[in-house]
Amino acid sequence: MAAPEQKLDLLGRLARFDLSCACGAPTGRQRSDLDRWIYPAVLPGGKTAPLLKVLLTNSCEKNCRYCENRSGRDVERLSFGPEELARTFMQLFESGRVMGLFLSSALMGGGVRTMDRMIATAEVLRRRHAFRGYLHLKILPGVQESQVERAGALATRVSINLEVPHRRFLGTIAPEKEPDDLAGPLGWILKHRDAGRRGWAPSGFTTQFMVGAAGETDRDILTKTFALYRTMKAARVYYSAFQPVAGTPLENEKACPLWREHRLYQCDFLMRRYGFDLDEIDFAGAGNLDEKEDPKMRWARAHPATFPVEVNRAPLELLLRVPGIGPTSARRIVAMRWESAIRSPAQLRAAGAAARRAAPYVLLDGRLPPRQEVLPLLPDAVVL
Repeated sequence: MAAPEQKLDLLGRLARFDLSCACGAPTGRQRSDLDRWIYPAVLPGGKTAPLLKVLLTNSCEKNCRYCENRSGRDVERLSFGPEELARTFMQLFESGRVMGLFLSSALMGGGVRTMDRMIATAEVLRRRHAFRGYLHLKILPGVQESQVERAGALATRVSINLEVPHRRFLGTIAPEKEPDDLAGPLGWILKHRDAGRRGWAPSGFTTQFMVGAAGETDRDILTKTFALYRTMKAARVYYSAFQPVAGTPLENEKACPLWREHRLYQCDFLMRRYGFDLDEIDFAGAGNLDEKEDPKMRWARAHPATFPVEVNRAPLELLLRVPGIGPTSARRIVAMRWESAIRSPAQLRAAGAAARRAAPYVLLDGRLPPRQEVLPLLPDAVVL
């Protein structure tokens, strides 16, 4: 029988494919005494905390065509028992190495049986160990409504991986999954969240899409994302660029370029934090985003009548349309101009704006910023 350290090493490594707990980049991971990767996670509210991110088991009965854990692969299979995992987590928690747990699992014995074991783990943590910290539970395909209800009663946040934006794409990557196995649990998440029950998954729900494996376009993905935010009030949507795994039916497929994932996140921010509507996103061709130019800059170039914007008078909503000005810098600009007029690129930089990116689109007390005073252009990975 494998020791807990061996299980953490394997099941923690395999959990890296699930992004929906908002973990930081792999370079930010820490190695613990239990030979296990611990992830710096962005928790609801923006704080960062070390999170144990792990699968209950990698034994899977499904044959999803992209998955490292699919039943057709010849790989080592390990599983935690609920009490064993709870005890192992508490050792890390009590030693100060972690502050929360993200728990997911492969499917073995059906979604109902596997979800019962995940819920049992959460029950042991909450009741026996009196753990009151952050707990994120994955809702698995094919579960029952009562399980969704109980998971939300125990968890700080729940998530369900939709993987594709429409049911017509599911057969390409996961032919054994039924669309209702995902649609049903999502509907129950919304039902119990909206019932107003105090303490039910107080930090909401998240989901994740795989990008580039099923022939979906960026428009397909962002159309669903827009609905998830505006209609279903999702807390976050995450995007994972498809990377082929050896020993799977898709091993010879072309990897999705990471710039595509990056552009989707930029559009996600525009819709979630900048007030953009879906119909304001410019899909360069065939329903996909442009590789060369970020979506906010494309919008600005397509709307010359909107600019230049006088930063000393423009409302916050208009400042957010300016390339190089994000939510934080826009709020700082509004606060700064109450004290005195903003007249120089240096003041824009002091507010956190990318001055050169913003320069063609703003007026500083009635004047265009002098170009020679502006710093070199920052990459679009830094600010929109």
